[in-house]
Amino acid sequence: LGPAINDATLRVLTRLGAQVVLPRGVGCCGALVFHLGDRPGSLPHMRANIDAWHAEMRRGGLDAIVINTSGCGSVVKDYGHIFRDEPAYAEKAAAVSAITRDFSEVADALGLPEETRAPEPLRVAYHDACSLQHGQKIRAQPRSLLDGAGFTVLDLPEGHLCCGSAGTYNLLQPEMAAALGRLKAGHIARVAPQVVAMGNIGCMEQIARYSDVPVLHTAELLDWALGGPMPQALRRSVGAQT
Repeated sequence: LGPAINDATLRVLTRLGAQVVLPRGVGCCGALVFHLGDRPGSLPHMRANIDAWHAEMRRGGLDAIVINTSGCGSVVKDYGHIFRDEPAYAEKAAAVSAITRDFSEVADALGLPEETRAPEPLRVAYHDACSLQHGQKIRAQPRSLLDGAGFTVLDLPEGHLCCGSAGTYNLLQPEMAAALGRLKAGHIARVAPQVVAMGNIGCMEQIARYSDVPVLHTAELLDWALGGPMPQALRRSVGAQT
């Protein structure tokens, strides 16, 4: 749904001094299936990732496994617990979970260069994905990064509430999801931002359905501030205004 997010993530991490590797064999993390309650159906996906990441850990060492979708990250961080009673995977899963980090955690730890400045000091409303703020207890790092890049960061009213995406909830419970989406869009309108940032593709797709404000991943804005291309959603917005 958002390949530009991965491209931006790779560029940001590289610019901040990280050596990024893309191990073969990594695919779906199993989060969507797991959250739907189909635990047996999710486990093969998880085992494949554990094998791929653990092999890379043994081959060359990894300081972190970086996840740029918080719904996925909350589950990968839980692999150790999920496989705690499976002898063949308990140790490997725990090792993987121990070094799994959200993109914002790693970028914040590496630190932005002092000269980092956004081409335009946009007003950015930050949306806390439930899987990031409640699941992973991460709120400060994305705001700190956006502020450090020269953006004006705005908090949303009732920011603790779900946007209605919640994995596949917006597909399976469309009426309730739509009500939550419209509520979130109303809160966005109240703070009058020029862009909305977040760290989860599910939230991005959901909020973009109900808000006319450009919706971007945190990595895309940081990439732009570090010399990368203007994010596509902003280019569309500028084009619409001209």
